[in-house]
Amino acid sequence: MALLDKLNTADVRRYDEFVRSSPYGSMMQDRLWAEVKDDWGNEHVYLEQDGEIIAAMSILIKRLPGGFSMLYATRGPVCDITDLTLVQRLLKEADSVAKKHKAIMLKFDPEAAYSDELYDLYKNAGFQLTSKDDDQEKLIQPRKNMILFLDDHDEETIMTKFSKKGRSTIRGAIKKGVQVRYSRSDEDIELFYETYRAMSERNNITTRSVEYFKKIRDKYEEARIYIAYHEDDILAGALTINYHGKMYYLYAGSTNVKRNMNPNHIMNYEMIKWGIEVGATQYDFGGFFEVSDGLYIFKKSFCDKDGATEYIGELDKVYKPFMYNVLEKVIPMVKRLRKKPSQG
Repeated sequence: MALLDKLNTADVRRYDEFVRSSPYGSMMQDRLWAEVKDDWGNEHVYLEQDGEIIAAMSILIKRLPGGFSMLYATRGPVCDITDLTLVQRLLKEADSVAKKHKAIMLKFDPEAAYSDELYDLYKNAGFQLTSKDDDQEKLIQPRKNMILFLDDHDEETIMTKFSKKGRSTIRGAIKKGVQVRYSRSDEDIELFYETYRAMSERNNITTRSVEYFKKIRDKYEEARIYIAYHEDDILAGALTINYHGKMYYLYAGSTNVKRNMNPNHIMNYEMIKWGIEVGATQYDFGGFFEVSDGLYIFKKSFCDKDGATEYIGELDKVYKPFMYNVLEKVIPMVKRLRKKPSQG
């Protein structure tokens, strides 16, 4: 059984190297994300061929009443999702984890583009899917993301992908004297947190703690805090990560001061420039549910040419059908109370 021994330094290093170099890797499939989510349990499984790892999956374990659990491979697995045989072999490695923790199901939501063929492949194989035609409020994460692809662009040509209004907004913020800095300091995390809290209160969104953001900063060496300011006023802040060539715009906020200066636009432009500088291939603005809301409009101003990236959604391997059906009636109600996407 290829269950990662977390105490074996050599095996952990080999596992990490595979996940971080894989084109199917994601910051949420890194072991470090499981350490950030320390209110969940975690296990990591993998497959080998000729002594080399060919597939991997980091599993979060949410304990439920009665000693049961839900397994969740956030943005996993790390392999070609269209290779169903490979995925099923990897999931078989997780059977021991499911048995040990009395799992009701294992949920995974890969960064894989939706297609009717992929949907049918998993539906016909017996998986339960929450996808294109289902209630999007049932999803843990939005199924559609706004991703700006950076390949073959510099800081000037990338602006051709922005909307005309987006370009004008950025240039306007520069002319007004909005400035942007970055660091990894506790001081700037505290300043960022104030912008995040102000945004959350303005939009009636549940907040995370400042300690949570410090934990992300501490786990990921390529995490940065960006602060937009004008004169002595803090206008906006953001937490972004360069994960081995994939940039993630994770959390952001803005104060109620000088909002007409559009600090979030110029701040994102500076983060995009960082991505180009380090050779990142994409800048992920995160998801959205409605095309009519302000969050979508903001993200589209950067991704005007690339548009929305539509993922397959959630795929569930069910271990206990009766209890799974019970949970499927309760979970949607819980998710309706969850916060909206929190960038902005």
